[in-house]
Amino acid sequence: MKDTVKKLLALAMASALVLSGCGGGSENSGEKKPTEGETPTTNEGGDKKEEEKKEADSGEEIKDLVMPIAASRELETFNILYSQRAEDFENLSNLVDGLLEADPQGKLTPCIAEEWGTEDGGLTWTFKLRDGVKWVDMNGQEKADCTAKDFATGLEWVLNFHKNDSSNTAMPIEMIKGAKEYYEYTKTLTKEEAYALKADEGSKFFEMVGMEVPDDHTIIYHCITEKPYFDSLGAYNALYPMSQAMVEELGGPDGVRKMNNETMWYNGCYTMTEYIQGNEKIFTKNPMYWDKECKLFDTVTYKMVESGEIGYQLYENGEVDTCGLTESQLTTIATDPNHKFYDYLVPATPNKFSYQFHFNFNKKNEDGTPDTNWNTAIANKAFRQSMYYGLDLTNYWKRTNVIDPMSCENNFYTMKGLCYTSDGTDYTELVREEMGLPKENGETPIRMDKAKAEELKKQAMEELTPLGVTFPVELDYYIPGSNQASLDSANVLAQCFTDAFGEDYIKFNIKTFIKSNTQEVTIPHLHSILLNGWGADYGDPMNYLGQERYGEPNAYYSENYSYINEITEETPANKELLAAYKEFNELVAAADAINDNMDERYKAFAKAEACLIENALVIPYNYSVGFVLTKIDKDTKINAMFGSCNDKMKNWGTKQSGYTSEEKGCADKIHAFTEANKK
Repeated sequence: MKDTVKKLLALAMASALVLSGCGGGSENSGEKKPTEGETPTTNEGGDKKEEEKKEADSGEEIKDLVMPIAASRELETFNILYSQRAEDFENLSNLVDGLLEADPQGKLTPCIAEEWGTEDGGLTWTFKLRDGVKWVDMNGQEKADCTAKDFATGLEWVLNFHKNDSSNTAMPIEMIKGAKEYYEYTKTLTKEEAYALKADEGSKFFEMVGMEVPDDHTIIYHCITEKPYFDSLGAYNALYPMSQAMVEELGGPDGVRKMNNETMWYNGCYTMTEYIQGNEKIFTKNPMYWDKECKLFDTVTYKMVESGEIGYQLYENGEVDTCGLTESQLTTIATDPNHKFYDYLVPATPNKFSYQFHFNFNKKNEDGTPDTNWNTAIANKAFRQSMYYGLDLTNYWKRTNVIDPMSCENNFYTMKGLCYTSDGTDYTELVREEMGLPKENGETPIRMDKAKAEELKKQAMEELTPLGVTFPVELDYYIPGSNQASLDSANVLAQCFTDAFGEDYIKFNIKTFIKSNTQEVTIPHLHSILLNGWGADYGDPMNYLGQERYGEPNAYYSENYSYINEITEETPANKELLAAYKEFNELVAAADAINDNMDERYKAFAKAEACLIENALVIPYNYSVGFVLTKIDKDTKINAMFGSCNDKMKNWGTKQSGYTSEEKGCADKIHAFTEANKK
């Protein structure tokens, strides 16, 4: 998701809590990540909840849901058009609806748009909107109809440099005719001039941008070239609506920036009737919601918790309805057949995020000077590849899933399930074929090659020493300063490096930030690596690979994390690195130019992805697949590998007694783990 969604927070916290991101979704020190499981949440109405628990009957569904959420996953904006964070989507996807959503199998389904399609191969897309969609206030009181014009207002906002701070511009700019030109035009204006722009009839927006709203219920988008996958963008927030009447009610763009749950307008399945920062959020069913047939909770309470231990305690006490499990919690339960939760261990729903090691190619020291030793080393292909072939991350994966750690093994940049060839082949299988990788065996990491890693280590040291690099090369990895789970995971990761290379090659330094990884670490360029996860905004490999293009300002990782875009002067040390990036760029461009044959398009993208990974410009490392205790049927949740609607709490199945391992088909695997770990 650009979630941008940023991407992971720290696998540690991720695994420690639970269920459920772009975006963040991710996993990481950066963000679009989510982690699996949603993060815990909670309820309101404690007495009522307790009574429900006492009368609990295996067939009785939950009316007032309570879920724990990691305290670190705090909402940062109420403007869904601005957000690129999985943490925000967890909330906002329930408050604001867009054109489309998805079903539990990831198939696009109607939302505000009840019909859509293209008649010219994806050059022009028409969406027909349903009647009866209302904007309401926090209390569910009607404010206005939601019409096609609101989607134009939303896109104008996204493409207006001064209004939206360039957030979520990448997708519209890449796809919609005139979007880039309008965005560049707004950059030339003063703030006051840009603020005055509206998506009115005869406006500069409609003059320049390929979007039409011939009536209140019709939207037409004109793409730059054929985009046969453009409809998948209908499930992403870049095309969400905004009411101009709300903007005016709030006093203009600056008022929108400051809006909160009490002042925003809603058209989604819930309103947020209570918001206590860092503590609790209460969602209340929207009485005016357009979908009268869907199943919603009366209330949903998100309870912010500081650790997985607290989330587990709340679940044990019957105060929340789901919780993720830490390594120690899962081990304790899974090795004791008499444990009260032994029969209730179930795998969390795999999220849409593929996680990678992202290198910083322009690292700086804390005094702002270049970290020449690291920058020279990481520009070396053999140095990077030694990590690709040498790191055994099995123990790190156990932090998330001690029962089946190999389910976390990731060998691709693009998430599995994003798109398929005409014969149903997953796109990542094309990447596997291009790279000559065997199938995962469930026992050992398939790309591990200790002998090759040792050769590459020797080669890197021989090539880098004459360039002035001193060994061990210091690698700086940052975690939240007060998070024990993050520290535990970081220590395991550090040991993985030591086990792979000894202590004479790479020195893994664990460092901390206080509040914001972005402000304290990534913007100052202090990190050597980031463990980030990307969740797709739309259903095409371009949304993944496009983030790594060299020299492209809208390439999220190149611009904001790897800082490869800042390496503009070729030197003997970085010549090979820049050549690899330029080759990758050419392959991506060639693939993106193929729009008339999706099979050929995917094959071409597979070549580009293989180039990215084989040069170890990034290193895939993880899928977030943990175990949870839950009263939510994971198989009823939206599960698309793109878009921002996966956390929408709509049509969820629940059961007061909780779901069992037997029901979810994982009992045999748990029993095997129990037998293998008898004391």
